[in-house]
Amino acid sequence: MRPEDLRSHQWYGTDGLRSFSHRARTRQLGYLPEEHLGKPVIAVLNTWSDINPCHVHLRDRAQAVKRGVWQAGGFPLEFPVATLSETFQKPTPMLYRNLLAMEAEELLRSYPVDGAVLMGGCDKSTPALLMGAASADLPAVFVPAGPMLPGHWRGEVLGSGTDMWKYWDDKRAGLIGDCEMAELESGLARSPGHCMTMGTASTLTAAAEALGVTMPGASSVPAVDSGHDRMAAASGMRIVELVRQGLRPSDILTREAYEDAVTTVLGLGGSTNAVIHLIAMAGRSGVPLTLDDFDRIARTVPVLANLRPGGRYLMEDFHFAGGLPGFLSRITDLLHLDRPTVAHASLREQLTGALVHDDDVIRPRDRPLAAEGGVAVLRGNLCPDGAVIKHIAAEPHLLKHTGPAVVFDDYRTMQRTIDDPALGITADHVLVLRNSGPKGGPGMPEYGMLPIPGHLLKQGVRDMVRISDARMSGTSYGACVLHVAPESYVGGPLALVRTGDLVTLDVEARTLHLDVPEEELRRRRAAWTPPPARYGRGYGALYNEHITQADTGCDFGFLARAGEVPDPYAG
Repeated sequence: MRPEDLRSHQWYGTDGLRSFSHRARTRQLGYLPEEHLGKPVIAVLNTWSDINPCHVHLRDRAQAVKRGVWQAGGFPLEFPVATLSETFQKPTPMLYRNLLAMEAEELLRSYPVDGAVLMGGCDKSTPALLMGAASADLPAVFVPAGPMLPGHWRGEVLGSGTDMWKYWDDKRAGLIGDCEMAELESGLARSPGHCMTMGTASTLTAAAEALGVTMPGASSVPAVDSGHDRMAAASGMRIVELVRQGLRPSDILTREAYEDAVTTVLGLGGSTNAVIHLIAMAGRSGVPLTLDDFDRIARTVPVLANLRPGGRYLMEDFHFAGGLPGFLSRITDLLHLDRPTVAHASLREQLTGALVHDDDVIRPRDRPLAAEGGVAVLRGNLCPDGAVIKHIAAEPHLLKHTGPAVVFDDYRTMQRTIDDPALGITADHVLVLRNSGPKGGPGMPEYGMLPIPGHLLKQGVRDMVRISDARMSGTSYGACVLHVAPESYVGGPLALVRTGDLVTLDVEARTLHLDVPEEELRRRRAAWTPPPARYGRGYGALYNEHITQADTGCDFGFLARAGEVPDPYAG
């Protein structure tokens, strides 16, 4: 590639007043002409923040990325972008996923950059950065934040999130007390990095690797391992070569790549959140991806990753068992091997020599954790546009169940009343939460793992059928039906359910049915009135006006649609 072929040449390389100004301002930054003129300019989009424990180490990793860019003859510039901290941001970082996607897209479009390294990993940051990069379509490499170290407590190995839910239920059941909980606070999450279970973060970074936008094996490198520094530096070196080759996200993020990402997520027993995010990401790539694609592929791929919350092990075990390359080497017949990745001419080439070193962590095909993919898509009169359930993380006896509904109109009411004995809740009841979807939440919070009533916990009950238009943490478990679409807030059938109505879940048949005559449902629908808007102004109002439903990815309609966006005139 000639220097004048670089996109950044428009800013730096002409004889006009504007280029003179751009060069002068770059001198103001302290850079010599020899450091940047004629070299690929690489944006390092960094989601580091003091308030995001998943990304708190990315300030240091950005230096490794820059080191790699310099070594390869590029010129790195670090851009701070919004951090989406799953642990702290309310009402949910899902409300702001599209905001980060917009920021990433517009930064890449409006500044003199030729390519980008995207640094993220906590749940929503991965899809947000990749959505923005897909829309901007400049060469890009994703650097996953990496999983934290395993937790430890009194001789037990802990998985962040998953064991939080477990021990919180134990506390509510009276099995442990405040002293134990204080110890757990210090042992559950003991290093930088995202959750080390196959929660949403690990699921989405694995999907990114399967898509072909990371270095091989990058998704499972522990955040504090020296290998993470090396991977970051290698990513910096690689992006410079991608710019010189002109390899863009549109060349990599194809229909075949998204199908392989779905296959990967299902074979890992990954988070239900991946359904929403991959549909949204595919939409930005101009690839139609639907719930039906997930259900179709789920019937063909076994679950081979023995990882919590559906299995036994954690991400560090997975990494040293062979990581994603080893995992993919066991399902090559289900993949599209001749498509390109950022690191190799083909996925086939990338997987050459990949091995599995522990057959209990990454199971062989003849000994799967489950015969079919870990997520099922449901249809029925309660979810005409679909719903999902992570059935491998549920108690098997609940996968075909009929019970009377107990309805909660919002999460706060549910929290306040769930333990009320007057509700008469038994293990056979079906807990229903509404007004927690994309608009109703707002932002579709992770409320879907509704708590088991305290008196049932004391009796040993640890799972019930629970239904909502909310999402669920990828570290969660249980017979939780999620993403009911359309949501209750916009008048979906969930808005019509009343306490005492019988609800039937049949995962094998892929159905979710409200056992109420259609004539009665018509009467209820006629009496239903829309709730008031959540926001009167600001970003929340923009979100409310443009967000799509869960089955289409919860993107903004104006971002997801096709259309040309011109590069800015830099002269």
